[in-house]
Amino acid sequence: MKTRHVLLALLVAVIWGVNFVAIDVGLRDVPPLTFAALRFVLVAFPLILFVPRPKVPWWTVVGVGLFMSAGHLGFIYLAMHLGLPSGLAPLILQSQVLFTVLLAAVFLGERPGTMQLLGIGAGVLGLGVVVLGRGASADLLPLFLGLAGGLSWGLGNVVSRSARGAKPFSLVVWSAAVVPVPLLALSMLLDGPAAPVRALTTMTPLAWGSTLFTVLVSTLLAFTVWNGLLQTYLAAQVAPFTLLVPPLAMLAGWLAFGEIPGVWDLVGGAVLLAGVALSQSRGMLRSRRNGTTPPTTTAPARASATAGMAHVPPPGGERAPEPAGQG
Repeated sequence: MKTRHVLLALLVAVIWGVNFVAIDVGLRDVPPLTFAALRFVLVAFPLILFVPRPKVPWWTVVGVGLFMSAGHLGFIYLAMHLGLPSGLAPLILQSQVLFTVLLAAVFLGERPGTMQLLGIGAGVLGLGVVVLGRGASADLLPLFLGLAGGLSWGLGNVVSRSARGAKPFSLVVWSAAVVPVPLLALSMLLDGPAAPVRALTTMTPLAWGSTLFTVLVSTLLAFTVWNGLLQTYLAAQVAPFTLLVPPLAMLAGWLAFGEIPGVWDLVGGAVLLAGVALSQSRGMLRSRRNGTTPPTTTAPARASATAGMAHVPPPGGERAPEPAGQG
């Protein structure tokens, strides 16, 4: 990956780490699914009136909205509401790395390299260390809901990876319009028909500030950058950066709430960081040896007649296919 793209991926990780503090604050006043729905109402409107529709099939827009946004965040908001600790939630979500690589191999034909597999393995080991250290304090249902959020995020990553030719910002805005209806319907079913209206009329300024952070920074900015990276590089190259989110979330929780990580948290977080570094080490070493940045283009993708997805030919070395329409 080019240096500027690595820095952008790191910025996204920092934003998403801090975002768990914002979510924790907002969930104190608003039911979880209503809170998630409100986030995407504000993402979609009024921007959808001014941003052109992405030049991809409707199923792609709907798939990104349902999997990367509604499923991913709906499950994790509900899990945190039911007691999944804020420090454990981002760790459980990192199961999306495994799901992303597996699903990308099946649907997109992307084969991760040896160093990437080793890096992901180290990341999973670090995840296991932290979960074993803290998992005893969490019920099984919230844990399973967190894993469901990771699976949904992995599906969203693969759908976004296939959205070749879509401008990332327009994809974020238009896919956000898919999210509110299913989440509000589920909220009324689980919390009562009047729950969303009651929550919106009693929200505190702090809850509104939390909502605006999740909308403007965590969603519009971070997801636009994330979708752009997924369209530029292989999913197995981009996804490991989310392994940085848990230790950053622990740091944010310590600064905001005085939550001090335990020994297992620190050890597991260090192994996670090592996994991310290892997954990128081969490309960085080759770049230094050649004195150049590794190229990121190959032959254009072919449309898959059976799956309706962009099929990425097997890459050579660390190269990634060129994103169509990315000027």
